[in-house]
Amino acid sequence: MTPWRQLAGALLALLILLPAFARAAEASDAQALVRATADKVLAEVQANKARLDRDSSGIYELVQRFVVPHFDFARMTQSAMGRHWRSASEDQRAALVREFQEMLVRTYAVALLKYSGQQIEYLPVRASSSDEDVLVQTKVSDSGAPPIPIDYRLRRTVDTWKVYDVTIDGVSLVSNYRSTFAEQVQRTGVDGLIKQLSDRNRQLRG
Repeated sequence: MTPWRQLAGALLALLILLPAFARAAEASDAQALVRATADKVLAEVQANKARLDRDSSGIYELVQRFVVPHFDFARMTQSAMGRHWRSASEDQRAALVREFQEMLVRTYAVALLKYSGQQIEYLPVRASSSDEDVLVQTKVSDSGAPPIPIDYRLRRTVDTWKVYDVTIDGVSLVSNYRSTFAEQVQRTGVDGLIKQLSDRNRQLRG
């Protein structure tokens, strides 16, 4: 993976945080709230950059605070599992959601530390006030490199918006994991996939 693609992963981590305060009823408000939250998170990361570089535990606290309550990890896990979700027991499903959530949080929390002032352009949102599903499209640019499109799928709940998929440069996060998960389940079963995710999380914890 090129350094720019690694940087795109870092920006994914940043932008995963964006819907944390998305509590508007209007579909068109999702983008404005995404922008406002991005400004808040960027300011906090940059203001505490030196401290976070010395002790990365602070970045996990930031992600836990802003991401977990507002990100639909259960829906993401079910979608990533595809048809294999039906064959998983309730205990296995709970374990899958728990391990997948931890892996995403830890992977992209670390990547978030690499943010260094790249520009984010927000494209017009094509949605009506009654839409339950909204696509927020952005382009992330760095000097000397072409912009990378990063798109967010948000679904309306009772009083908020929640992200359930992110697409980077045309590649869906959920779809990418779906093929990986399917291969692992075919080789080792659902329990084998859970073990693989658990092992990965232990590595990420250091």
